[in-house]
Amino acid sequence: MYVIEWDFLPASGRETEFVATYGPDGAWVDLFRQGQGYLGTELLRLAEKPGWFRTVDRWVSKDDYLTFRRMFATEYAQIDSASETLTTFEVQVVQSRSEI
Repeated sequence: MYVIEWDFLPASGRETEFVATYGPDGAWVDLFRQGQGYLGTELLRLAEKPGWFRTVDRWVSKDDYLTFRRMFATEYAQIDSASETLTTFEVQVVQSRSEI
């Protein structure tokens, strides 16, 4: 399994929109579902960092993820651009972690 995790600090007053966009019914998940090998996304609140969230995206393999990124590069860039104002800070914390 290929796992990608990001930590986000939503912009002040934008948390509801952030959750709607990054959550299980949001634009990102809608896009990811179009990719072969997509297994799901979790949106978690970080207890150790109040106000922060973590997304955990799971794919069958790194190849599936990279194929998705190539096939949907335009759509990915559009959602990424539209989501910029929803966060104050974001950082990728894990990529390529295997889970059993």
